[in-house]
Amino acid sequence: KYAIPALEPILKSTYGCIVYQEQVMQIFRSLAGYTLGRADIVRRAMSKKKHDVMAREKEVFLYGSDGTDGGAACEGALRRGIPEETARQIYDDLADFSSYAFNKSHAAAYALVSYRTAWLKCHFPSEYMAALLTSVLDYTGKMAGYIAECVRMGIPILPPSVNRSGEGFTVEEEGIRFGLLGIKNLGVGLIRALLAEREKNGPFASFG
Repeated sequence: KYAIPALEPILKSTYGCIVYQEQVMQIFRSLAGYTLGRADIVRRAMSKKKHDVMAREKEVFLYGSDGTDGGAACEGALRRGIPEETARQIYDDLADFSSYAFNKSHAAAYALVSYRTAWLKCHFPSEYMAALLTSVLDYTGKMAGYIAECVRMGIPILPPSVNRSGEGFTVEEEGIRFGLLGIKNLGVGLIRALLAEREKNGPFASFG
């Protein structure tokens, strides 16, 4: 659904939703007569979450500017025949969008990473979650969240073992083995010495 027909060619590819910063620039240019330069100022304000700039631009979007405010002159949405209530709603939607907007190239890159990681999680769940847990060894809160996700997925988290654990989380037939670096107050130097000793002489059989 489109608030006005002029939005259709801009938003048709994303099913009527504002997804990209470039679409916002097009809306400002098409509906309010912004120059590319002034539209880019809005885009930059959005990317840096400058809500004060977005608030100032609302009057310009609605009523236009003669250029005395420091920006390029533009007609404004009302002079282009857009009803004020509709124009205000469109601008409010744009301002809300500015809190999470990406440009198209960034959005495409994030989407590609999302597809790849989703594929890995689906087809190699234990390996994926072990790598994910290893990546957050210094963040207890995140680690707890990912362990909870493993439980939800039915992947057992095996306790740390002096004879089975590595530095990070590792995959075993029975589940994911807790990594030694995830144990508080256990230094990396000691862990690596322990692993080197185990590799050289085999599993530990005693405290001696």
